[in-house]
Amino acid sequence: MAAATSNQISPGMTLSIDGKIYRVESSVKVTVAKGVPFIKTKLKNLMSEEVIEKNFKLSQAVQEVSLSERKLEFLYPEGKDYLFLDVGNLEQVLVLSDVISDKVNYLKEGTEVKAVFYGETIFSIELPQFLELMVVKTDSIESNSHVSNANKLAILETGAKVEVPMFVESGDIVKVDTQTGEYIQRV
Repeated sequence: MAAATSNQISPGMTLSIDGKIYRVESSVKVTVAKGVPFIKTKLKNLMSEEVIEKNFKLSQAVQEVSLSERKLEFLYPEGKDYLFLDVGNLEQVLVLSDVISDKVNYLKEGTEVKAVFYGETIFSIELPQFLELMVVKTDSIESNSHVSNANKLAILETGAKVEVPMFVESGDIVKVDTQTGEYIQRV
């Protein structure tokens, strides 16, 4: 941890406040006619994704922290958490289900993710934007529906549910955008 002052706060910095890690989204020096100037910030909690506003006095001490990124490869679920392999040092890393959250819908064995660490604590994982996954089941549709741009629900091998075009069948491999959860194309 590095000591800094509120005057040095800038977007992109990572701060430790009350045991929580925040990324600075915005920072503005506010001067008021008859008051004391202050620094107004928007901070994003890296664990909960919640954005808060916080004001700092000028020259107030703040704790800047440095985060590191490492590549991890998904191995398998371990109880309610998830086991990954650190590609850099080949050590196994347990990632808590709170950190994975709904990204679990796109995890399959061998998927590489980018993990953000503070010391040995993982704050977030980032999936590749696109993944190719197999369709294990699709909704059955009556044969008399002739709508040209109709979609149906498909369940992928990871458990994710995605709207796909009518021609996609069980066993097909589809490309999915993990950020939006949308079907891109059949592979």
